[in-house]
Amino acid sequence: MGIIALIIVGAAAGFLATRLMKVEADIPTTMFIGIIGALIGGLVLRMLISVMGWMAGFVGAVLGALLVIWLWQKYVRK
Repeated sequence: MGIIALIIVGAAAGFLATRLMKVEADIPTTMFIGIIGALIGGLVLRMLISVMGWMAGFVGAVLGALLVIWLWQKYVRK
């Protein structure tokens, strides 16, 4: 999955992750969280992508976005 695809999937994953974590964030923050999470999750799970296809990329993007939200809540938002 290319970087552009990770960015597109990341925007959707950010929306889903903010809803799962019950975070109220504006649209640019939600997209940023999702994109960063997708890049992190997508790059870490690249091996699974080649084995399982695009669904592994989406799962990785959501997990990465959840990680970014957790870190953001713990260290940035006081």
